[in-house]
Amino acid sequence: MAFPRVVPFLVLLTISTTVVVASAGNFYQDFDVTWGDGRGKILDNGNLLTLSLDKASGSGFQSKNEYLFGKIDMQLKLVPGNSAGTVTAYYLSSKGAGWDEIDFEFLGNLSGDPYILHTNVFSQGKGNREQQFYLWFDPTADFHTYSILWNPQRIVFSVDGTPIREFKNTEAINGVPFPKSQAMRIYSSLWNADDWATRGGLVKTDWNQAPFTASYRNFNANNACVSSSGTPSCGSNSTPASNAWLSEELDSTNQLRLKWVQKNYMIYNYCNDSQRFPQGLPPECKMA
Repeated sequence: MAFPRVVPFLVLLTISTTVVVASAGNFYQDFDVTWGDGRGKILDNGNLLTLSLDKASGSGFQSKNEYLFGKIDMQLKLVPGNSAGTVTAYYLSSKGAGWDEIDFEFLGNLSGDPYILHTNVFSQGKGNREQQFYLWFDPTADFHTYSILWNPQRIVFSVDGTPIREFKNTEAINGVPFPKSQAMRIYSSLWNADDWATRGGLVKTDWNQAPFTASYRNFNANNACVSSSGTPSCGSNSTPASNAWLSEELDSTNQLRLKWVQKNYMIYNYCNDSQRFPQGLPPECKMA
């Protein structure tokens, strides 16, 4: 596996490598550990959550609330060392056959190789919109903030405040469905995917390294619309200023940051994969 392209240090300074510290939520209040037979744990009075994977089982959790649009942050510290074959998934998803979903997935690696950050967007059960990236830091050495801005106009994936991907709502122009009507819960899981995760399944999980553990803290969904019985509520502080994220878009500085990440760290973009789509690229790719 090739390492990311080296870029000048001065460029890195202009992008910002500092960790964005989100306002801490409480995992007891916000989430339920849903599977793993004790391998998922809420610790430190609700300030820390850990998921573990061994040969018998992985583990996972989900949010108590459903959200219909939001600006959501979570800090993660990924499985260190030889994590090949493991996947740490952090995503929003609705239920049913025509589900919507917004994905971060972190594909494990051999020691010394970079993690791959895999992103995808599903709308009405259709995905196949993968973009993959290397990161410009070691995601196992410390916590970093992974954010999703989801409003009626766009979905923006960000890492430590730097946007890495934007998926726009072009439904009125080309008919491509956009996730806009189904409330989604937040999910995360740590699981074994050595049939495909690392080098297409060539590298298998080394169970001598188990248990594998990922850690979470500082969840923040203060800027989100909680859905109850299909009716979204954006909180008691519903002033135009507090809900500015509902129409937020990338300013010129963040557009440059997005282009920087995609130039230097994107390793796969479905919109450039003409062999995969011999009948023509998906229509949203023409709007990029």
